[in-house]
Amino acid sequence: MRRCRVCGEQFEALFSFCPIDGTQVGAAFSEAPHSEFTLTIVSDVGLIQRLAVELNFLIEQFKQAWPSFRDHPVAFATNQLSQLWKWLAQILGRQHVLSGLMTAILLVSSIILSVLLLEKHSARTINQADTDDIAETVRIDFQDATTPSSDPGVGAGERGRVGFERGSGEGSRPVPARAKGGGSGGLHNQSLASQGRLPQPSVIPAPIPTVFARMPPALPAAGLDIDPALWRNLNYAAYGDPRSKSTTASNGPGDGGGIGNGNGTGIGEGDGPGFGRGKNGNMGGRDKSLGGGEKGGAAGDEPNEPDRVYSSPEVTTRARVLSKPEPQYTEEARRNQITGTVILRVVFSRSGEVTNIRAIQTLSDGLTEKALQFVLTHQCN
Repeated sequence: MRRCRVCGEQFEALFSFCPIDGTQVGAAFSEAPHSEFTLTIVSDVGLIQRLAVELNFLIEQFKQAWPSFRDHPVAFATNQLSQLWKWLAQILGRQHVLSGLMTAILLVSSIILSVLLLEKHSARTINQADTDDIAETVRIDFQDATTPSSDPGVGAGERGRVGFERGSGEGSRPVPARAKGGGSGGLHNQSLASQGRLPQPSVIPAPIPTVFARMPPALPAAGLDIDPALWRNLNYAAYGDPRSKSTTASNGPGDGGGIGNGNGTGIGEGDGPGFGRGKNGNMGGRDKSLGGGEKGGAAGDEPNEPDRVYSSPEVTTRARVLSKPEPQYTEEARRNQITGTVILRVVFSRSGEVTNIRAIQTLSDGLTEKALQFVLTHQCN
């Protein structure tokens, strides 16, 4: 055996020079001290020339392999895969490569597991911190109607028992009470309010649009402050007072923007946003009252009318805006220097959606449409 003094490789005796670096080889000798190194320049060829040589080598390899692949592609692929597997087995068979690979796998797995645990712990902490705020919001925005219990009640009158106009007796059943209230309005017209149907009721009071009764509005009209259980969809083509006999297009001699001869945004003879002779909204006459039943005796100074019992609305708070993005300005309006204000009248539903949109004041060049898109992006609860 002979050994190269430069690279340290051993070869058969038939070699007189090292096949790797071309150095003259001699007989095997003992290991040189670790502090002794001999540097030998293998080649001083430039990088571009070496790249050209390697590229030519790849081209030659491709030319040699192409006939085999063309004639027997399956056998060629199987042979190449087997050689690749042998090469991987040889690489992984080295102890330092295998230990390094296992260390890298364990390190990456530990990092991923730590990130997942930290994210889960952070989300749980945030949920526990915000539990009180979420519960408070639900209590404010959603209220369930009270259910009458079997506890005895006490009347407010002077004599008698449950079911009489006056009484101080006891009772456990709900006492039916008719809803009360009303509203009216008008536009100072000479003629009486025309006949028509009532708009869709709304939990949030909204004024009636200022249009003639016989003119169909461009957008759905805003609703009245009426209990939805009392509202009926009458078969009329336009909005107006269902009890009126007049067929002339008129909003009535009242004031406030509604329909009728009273004062307010409602329809009828009363005052407020409701319908009828009452006040402050709803319908049924007298001051506003939701109706329904209460446990105990009679109301005292009011008759106990045997009418239908209506439940109170489940939501009693006004809408609260959660997001308010900025409206966009159109390119046409910027080019034509159009400025101004678009006024819209909307109604927020109980689910937080924007409904019953009506344009009160508009602008040209697409600004009104941008305002409508802006309103539809509102969120409330």
